[in-house]
Amino acid sequence: MDQLKETLLWTADDDQALRMAGDVLADQVGDVVGTWYGYVAAHPHLLAYFSPPDGEPDANYLERVRPRFEQWILDTCRRPYDQAWLDYQHEIALRHTRSKKDQTDHVNAVDQVPLRHIIAFVYPITATIRPFLSQKGHDSADVERMFQAWFKAVTLEVALWSRPYTLQDAW
Repeated sequence: MDQLKETLLWTADDDQALRMAGDVLADQVGDVVGTWYGYVAAHPHLLAYFSPPDGEPDANYLERVRPRFEQWILDTCRRPYDQAWLDYQHEIALRHTRSKKDQTDHVNAVDQVPLRHIIAFVYPITATIRPFLSQKGHDSADVERMFQAWFKAVTLEVALWSRPYTLQDAW
């Protein structure tokens, strides 16, 4: 993880900016996830991951995932990036692969989210966060610091989530 953070040009300022972002986003996580759900709903190929093969989206599944998605925002900003956090990142990754997809919620949905969509999702998850970071009156420099730290954190997480999709010696 240290090498990944170094590759991302991570600094102590990013840690501080993420904590600030967590404070800013804490009472907005429902709205953030609502924005992301709207994005997913507008793209049938993404909504399919909440649906059985060739079926309609499972509304109950979407609702069960929502609180975990909200908690993920706060964890990204506030939790120490220690071994427990790394272990949970691995669990999140597995829940997107054939080895664990659908098991947590006991649903019958498409059995894997392709890695290409997880990687591509970095952009909308990042681009849509800026308006929420701007909601609490921080100056533009602080908003930019929070935004860049968020971008680095999401990129770090997706890099970690790629592990179960790759050959061990290729990761």
